[in-house]
Amino acid sequence: MLVAAFRMLLALTLLTGVLYPLAVTGIAQLVFPHQARGSLIVRGGRVLGSSLIGQPFAADHYFWSRPSATTPAYNPMASTGSNLGPLNPALVETARACLGALRVADSTNTAPVPVDLVTTSGSGLDPHISVASALFQVPRVARARGVPENLLRETIRHHTTPRTLGLLGEPVVNVLELNLALDGEGR
Repeated sequence: MLVAAFRMLLALTLLTGVLYPLAVTGIAQLVFPHQARGSLIVRGGRVLGSSLIGQPFAADHYFWSRPSATTPAYNPMASTGSNLGPLNPALVETARACLGALRVADSTNTAPVPVDLVTTSGSGLDPHISVASALFQVPRVARARGVPENLLRETIRHHTTPRTLGLLGEPVVNVLELNLALDGEGR
């Protein structure tokens, strides 16, 4: 019995631990090669990031991502939400700190701050912000880059991903791709 059990363990380990992952990886490489390789954004032979994982941006001439729940920020090896409820004092304090930083960065902007600029996503790694969050940042980025706000709004419109299948979710903007577009266009 023990020998038969060991053979079954070995066979299932080989099947589910080696052959199945290799088959799935091979199919993914064939069908979705860009996504299977991490959706990396490469310019001039240099990897600048992934369109699937957020990155921190702190300079005023960049659009800022939503806060990250990982330590260090945007660490894909520590993907997790904060699990803090809406009444948790730590969540409220973090949101207040983010709100304060946004108000200090652009004290003339009196518009309501979109919630995704002061809260983390479920994974803590979301590369997207809402269109409202991008538009909220336009005055600060326009001043820092010395460009008209309407040019930034047009760039945001061009880099907005619509709802999935036209009805699921909300339109979003990938922050890394937006910032790279602005750098590439010299804006």
